[in-house]
Amino acid sequence: MPKPIDILRTVFGYDGFVGPQESIIETLLAGRDAVVLMPTGGGKSLCYQIPALIRPGTAVVVSPLIALMRDQVQSLTQNGVRAAYLNSSLSAAEARGVEAELLAGRLDLIYVAPERLFLAGFLEQLGRIPLALFAIDEAHCVSQWGHDFRPEYTRLGMIAERFPEVPRLALTATADDLTRADIIRQLGLESARVFASGFDRPGIRYLVALKDQPERQLADFLRAQPAGDAGIVYRMSRKKVEATAASLGKQGFTALPYHAGLDPATRERNQERFMREDGVIMVATVAFGMGVDKPNVRFVVHLDPPTSLEAYHQETGRAGRDGLPAVALMTYGLGDIAMLRRLVAMDAGSTRLPADTQEGRGESRVRHERLKQQKLTSLLGFCETTNCRRQVLLRYFGQDLPEPCGNCDICLDPVESWDGTVAAQKALSTIFRVQEGFGAGHLADVLVGKLTKAVERWGHEAVSTFGIGTELSRPEWLSVYRQLVAAGLADVDMEGYGALKLNAHSWEVMRGGRTVALRRDPVPVRGAQKPLAPKMAEVSSPEARELWESLRALRLEISREQGVPPYAVFSDRTLLEMVRYRPRAVADLHGISGVGRMKLGAYGERFVEILQRHESEYGRPEDVPVAPAPRVQKTKPGAQVLSGTEQTSLDLFREEGAVEAVAGARGLKPATIYGHLVKAIALGHVSAAEVTGLSRGQLSRIEDMIGSMRVRGVASLGAVIEALDGEFSYEILRCVQAGMLREQAEQA
Repeated sequence: MPKPIDILRTVFGYDGFVGPQESIIETLLAGRDAVVLMPTGGGKSLCYQIPALIRPGTAVVVSPLIALMRDQVQSLTQNGVRAAYLNSSLSAAEARGVEAELLAGRLDLIYVAPERLFLAGFLEQLGRIPLALFAIDEAHCVSQWGHDFRPEYTRLGMIAERFPEVPRLALTATADDLTRADIIRQLGLESARVFASGFDRPGIRYLVALKDQPERQLADFLRAQPAGDAGIVYRMSRKKVEATAASLGKQGFTALPYHAGLDPATRERNQERFMREDGVIMVATVAFGMGVDKPNVRFVVHLDPPTSLEAYHQETGRAGRDGLPAVALMTYGLGDIAMLRRLVAMDAGSTRLPADTQEGRGESRVRHERLKQQKLTSLLGFCETTNCRRQVLLRYFGQDLPEPCGNCDICLDPVESWDGTVAAQKALSTIFRVQEGFGAGHLADVLVGKLTKAVERWGHEAVSTFGIGTELSRPEWLSVYRQLVAAGLADVDMEGYGALKLNAHSWEVMRGGRTVALRRDPVPVRGAQKPLAPKMAEVSSPEARELWESLRALRLEISREQGVPPYAVFSDRTLLEMVRYRPRAVADLHGISGVGRMKLGAYGERFVEILQRHESEYGRPEDVPVAPAPRVQKTKPGAQVLSGTEQTSLDLFREEGAVEAVAGARGLKPATIYGHLVKAIALGHVSAAEVTGLSRGQLSRIEDMIGSMRVRGVASLGAVIEALDGEFSYEILRCVQAGMLREQAEQA
């Protein structure tokens, strides 16, 4: 049985495991269940992909979105892994081809949506084949307390009853204690080992700014980012998405809208452009993002805040999945706080809850609304904090960060806190004096003694608090009101056009029973900004940047040839290592992270050619470090051997020269003999041309079609047969495929 570390190095091209990956893999190899909480970009997929290549049978991966399935399968097939997906994007013929491959045991992994899993007959099909494991991705979807509850996920608990001997793995990047407990209970994973590697995403710089002309703030932010970076901008409504995308387009940015109101073809087209092109900005509602596995997203902007820290953590986690520096910016203001509280109340009233025999339906809904409001309060506390944002965020998920992170706006530019008890009493008293019917702007005018038309019309120059707040400016009073609402010390009457109201906590402050700490908002800097994310050291010089762009251009060219996203060819991290170590020959690529055996053979020469050309023009920098030791080793002939019956078939084939003759002599079916010879081809004992008798032109046609299907994420040879109009049999295609894999292994 191959070792996990060998597969990690030769198939995926990585040096070693990260965090608990190896322990998770060993748990599954031992046949045990596991629950994994690991940050996005932490390598969750490898935790089931590697066991799928070691355990006998096919691994079934339950995934909620088509985009994620397609991306994962394309990346796997680029690495030579037999993977496919079954979902509504396939034609009936394509689906039948995948099912045939599945039932024949020719897939290492099959990705399915939960709805597909429960289609009539599919579980019966799975019951007829060996299964390596079940992986349930985005497992937080099972929990009504999570931020992305999906009722169909609650049926996944029956997998344990139907397949009790098959290990199960539940994975999520975002789950608080309540959601985590719900995942374990709903999926029947009480005996599973729980692995929590922490929720920190150290490469992301967290920034929060007060909302002030958000479209201008966004444009300033984008101009401060390196040209060609991709990112996501979240907006609360479809109307805002369209307006922001149009505004960015007029300013020269490549920005595309994405929301549920667009027709499916437009959504699909925009998502494909985002995945396959560099420098695209997706402006979207929360309908976009889950299942999108683009590793080199460099920024995520929330021009409107989400409703919980779980949602914020997951959405910002779509940046920097490759481990390189990224930035997350959020803007918010008093209006957002009011709107969010209203949305949470509406959502809690409309959410479909699963039946609960432990408590009444009404009590369950009250609990649900209370929890949603608590989650929103935690988000607002994160926005208004005077402490390290990463510490606040991680503490919410039960993780302590001993020291401030040094990579958030509070750490980089600390804000001052002050005793705002007296100011809060004045602010709340003014709400009372004007009879709770006015918004923050009018209240601030009263406090600073500004005699506006509205103040005169309502006679508020006569109230006792008029002009008693001149120690603060009008913007500072607006800040006080925002912080009071965020802290729950005042409410916003959404039915009263945003008027502020008092609540029980307000009276505690006004009667002196509660102190209030406030923060002084930083003064925004107008105009051009300095870069908001750390620079990547490898491309800090113009010469290195030139090489970086040349490598990216080649990657884009290959991706278009292959019909896959650029990152499926090589990640940004892999290209940066090429810039850092400057390999001069294909053999020197063996130690570069992300270069596995398949990709080395497929793309190595073209990338080395770019590196050599650049060095001949610019020379070699003096400070190039020693390249890492090779991790990809050549396949050793004889590492595997033919069995006795396979060797007999090969010997007879060499004598007879025809598969049918060998089958007749041995009393076996021709398909069995082909199976023996496929292994002989894979081990280099005989060529595909000898076994099939095909011409070089015929072999090239089949190889091109298999390669074309593979890079599109289609592992089924049935689809190849159909594409070639049935000219060649399945057995012939198996022989050609084995020959291709042998050649790629020899090139490595």
